[in-house]
Amino acid sequence: MFTQLFGNYLLNRGLVTSSQLSAALSAAKQTRAKLGVLAINAGYMNAAQVDEVHNEQQRIDKRFGDIAVDKGYLSPGQVEELLTKQGHAHLQLGQALVDNGAMTNSSFAEALSSYKSENSLTDVDFDDKTGNKVDELIGKLYSFADAENSSVYTEYVSLLFKNLIRFIGDDFTPLAPEKIPSARVSFCAKQDLKGLGFSCSTMMDTSEQAFIAFASRFAGEQFTDADEMTEAANLEFMNLHNGLYAVNLSNDEGQEITLLPPTCEKDTVVGGPVYRISVVYPFGTAAFYITV
Repeated sequence: MFTQLFGNYLLNRGLVTSSQLSAALSAAKQTRAKLGVLAINAGYMNAAQVDEVHNEQQRIDKRFGDIAVDKGYLSPGQVEELLTKQGHAHLQLGQALVDNGAMTNSSFAEALSSYKSENSLTDVDFDDKTGNKVDELIGKLYSFADAENSSVYTEYVSLLFKNLIRFIGDDFTPLAPEKIPSARVSFCAKQDLKGLGFSCSTMMDTSEQAFIAFASRFAGEQFTDADEMTEAANLEFMNLHNGLYAVNLSNDEGQEITLLPPTCEKDTVVGGPVYRISVVYPFGTAAFYITV
């Protein structure tokens, strides 16, 4: 999830475009973070030193690590340590952005340093498997401070991102939340949640193409039309997500929630106010709504 939140940071700061970020997210899984990016992340080398070593590689047939050791920028032990961190997804994203020309080593180094500083992050946090730091970052970005039950909205978004990664794919960028008076939906999977202490309507709205692609990913098969099969798959995702959310509300907040049967809505206006949480996938944008 650090990858998606870091991508959101880059996009919001205008450091990359939506298309550049989308392409890099698609390429990141097949990208190995190189020693230069790893060394920048660890604070062992700066961007100018990394560029110097890369330039040297164009003149002599030697590996990055060997040249960096020769120049005194890295120790052999640091090279071995860095090689163990090549699977860090946010660094793979950074490498993909550098490889695609969307960022330079220098701009990536500055952005990563600023992101860590602004969010009090260390490399240990990126290795943390408990998810506590991720939940903290999501709570910071999606605070819903003006809502009466702000914590239940933040919990909804946190679980939504986890379920998107589990069931749809991690190649998305979450956008900042928006509070709007109403929503016009195109292809929408909708489900109401009813409880004594908290009730709301939840929706996922997409274009027709994204509706088909989302369903295809969830079902694990290739759909070609926005028919009953795609509707059923997207409704199943909403029901699965909301079911897990209801369990969490019961366990954490003591609120018992009933899920009404999900339905599909097309080309209609849904009353509000509502919070809109958009996530951008390579196949299109999925806008998730939750009524206030």
